[in-house]
Amino acid sequence: MKKALKLTLAVALMLSATSLFAQKFGRVNSQEIIMAMPETKQMQTNMEAFNKDLQNNLEAIQVEFNNKYQEFQKNYSTLSEAVREMKQKELQDLTQRLQEFEQIARQESMKKQDELLKPIIEKAKNAINKVSAAGGYLVVFDISTGSLAYFDQATLTDIAPAVKKELGITETATAPAK
Repeated sequence: MKKALKLTLAVALMLSATSLFAQKFGRVNSQEIIMAMPETKQMQTNMEAFNKDLQNNLEAIQVEFNNKYQEFQKNYSTLSEAVREMKQKELQDLTQRLQEFEQIARQESMKKQDELLKPIIEKAKNAINKVSAAGGYLVVFDISTGSLAYFDQATLTDIAPAVKKELGITETATAPAK
């Protein structure tokens, strides 16, 4: 009975050790994948146009302020006290409007970028999941997040080329892997 128990334990240990070595681990740099996607380039073009529009509106407010300020300085000595106070109040209001617009523009820009980037990230994530499942990987580490403390690069397979192929991305210039 003891021999049978020992034999069963030995077989179980060997089977678990063998299955451990059969596990596949992979690594991917999702940021590299996302930056290589054509959708990202289109998103960047859209963001540049969006930010340029915001910048043009900001410059229009600045021009309005500068013109009113120069007019105020030029006519300062000829203005009555009541008109001076009214013009100063108008300049203060414009300054406040400018500051509020800058803050709103930053928030809108970040919101727009998140809105445009979300489907790109989702598409890359789905491709990574598809390639990982098809390749039989138990775990794929995303090395762009910095959450991995150590890994032996030689034991992990970089699935980025397969993910890029899945997304239809062709390599034009490849930077050396780190």
